[in-house]
Amino acid sequence: MMTTSDHMSAPTAVLRTVVLTVGLLLVGVAGLGVATDGFHAFTTETARRVAVHRNPPAVPATVPLVNQDGVHFTLADLQGKWVLVDFVYTRCMTICTVLGADFAQLERELAEPIAQDRIQLLSISFDLARDTPAELASYLTRFRGAGPGWQAAIPLTDDGLARLEDAFGITVIPDKMGGYTHNAAIHLVDPTGRLVDIFDLGQRDQVRAALQRELAS
Repeated sequence: MMTTSDHMSAPTAVLRTVVLTVGLLLVGVAGLGVATDGFHAFTTETARRVAVHRNPPAVPATVPLVNQDGVHFTLADLQGKWVLVDFVYTRCMTICTVLGADFAQLERELAEPIAQDRIQLLSISFDLARDTPAELASYLTRFRGAGPGWQAAIPLTDDGLARLEDAFGITVIPDKMGGYTHNAAIHLVDPTGRLVDIFDLGQRDQVRAALQRELAS
């Protein structure tokens, strides 16, 4: 025979289970909210872009670079212009080829403001061991003839490369086959040297439209 206490224990147990389940759900939702930057981002890459929009960081202005012509410069030398930056390595025939094609097209489409010295395209290699100025020059030639609107460069030190990768949110992992796995994007740096936007490769139209808006404002 079921006692009075047995009748009371069943609903009590159910209630306890419901409360515990709801509590776990709330904790999970709260954790998801933190992990996704208040539900605005559902991946690390998206979270990085949300953070850039909210608080554009300054890029490392003093990291020494050398370009395809052997000219030494820093990002500080490009301040006063809008700068499009991507990260590549010249032996890459996959993602970097798409980025190169985007940059080649953007160089043609933005020829007028480039000629006015208002825009610069910059490809930065993270393959310090192999990408010499001559390799950088060959990389550019693969997509178009030499021109003033697009240069390729390599940091002179490992520390300089690490600073740039950290500032731009670039992750590079050797693939054990002599190449690299890396994230890819087109980064927009404003004339004061702040990273203000990040675009996916293939979003050439969005990049061009963003720059045209900025130049017209």
